[in-house]
Amino acid sequence: MTKAQQENPSVHLVVGGDPFLNGQRVKELCAQACAAHPDSEYIEMDAADCDAYAFQEVVGPSLLSQTAVVFLDDLQAADEALTQALVDFCREPAESESSIVIARHDGGNRGRRLLDQMERVGAVIERMPDLKKFDDKIDFVYGQFKAHQRRIQPRAAQRLVDVLGERTPELAAMCSQLCFDFDQDPMTLEIVNRYLTDNPAVSGFAVADRALAGRPAQAVVALRSALEQGNEPVSLIGVLALKLRTLGKEAAIESGSITTAEAKAAYWQLREAKRQLHGWTSSGLAACIEALAHADEVSKTSSGDARYALERAVELIAAKGRTLA
Repeated sequence: MTKAQQENPSVHLVVGGDPFLNGQRVKELCAQACAAHPDSEYIEMDAADCDAYAFQEVVGPSLLSQTAVVFLDDLQAADEALTQALVDFCREPAESESSIVIARHDGGNRGRRLLDQMERVGAVIERMPDLKKFDDKIDFVYGQFKAHQRRIQPRAAQRLVDVLGERTPELAAMCSQLCFDFDQDPMTLEIVNRYLTDNPAVSGFAVADRALAGRPAQAVVALRSALEQGNEPVSLIGVLALKLRTLGKEAAIESGSITTAEAKAAYWQLREAKRQLHGWTSSGLAACIEALAHADEVSKTSSGDARYALERAVELIAAKGRTLA
């Protein structure tokens, strides 16, 4: 196998991972290829409805251009004939007048054989991260700020992940917007919270932070403010329950009941829980969880005053589960 065949820069496959990251990487590669070959024609194709003949036509010379930058989507849907055409194209030595093929594969099992074939004949394959782990999401936020030549405080990054970690496009957009709207470097938790006050999760974390810090009055004020803004009690209860579960996991780790790996929580969540755990007892934690469960039931069944039940639960959390007067 020649050096050109060992790594053919004319064929670049972006495989799997987080769909947003996958799509962004494809856009970057297409833009770079078009900039490097300004005389080339840019063509988009879908492997689901593209045959081998059509592919061979676009990568070959045409009346408009000697070369093309071809984006081939849904690579996993390629049929046998298109698969062979791709493999044959990749086997050709990369030259200055070669067309560029950038293909996207969803990372599933379908089309895995094609990926193996393309890798053997020298295609450049880039496997994208899936951003399923908390730490990977935190690193993603740091990377977004670094791309803007900015920094963000760890707790501020954690809050963004807490709120938007399951929605990568929104998380990326929020990082960009924060960098555009504020000059602070590093970005602070206060700014992130202020910027996201209309998000129920942010309001819930603000309430939880004050309650777990043992500040009942401030926690109740934050709770009432969140409710007045239109946040539903159920959404706030969810965040409070999450914080208590993390406390319970850290307590179980310290008692030796479970390992850190079995807790399935990010290290920074456990580190914060460790700091907040002082003064808590098992019975106090159980009482708070029970109070939240009661508030949740009231909120969903309209069997009582949900706001009052939630305020009592918040006050109990601030008292670390000790009986209220």
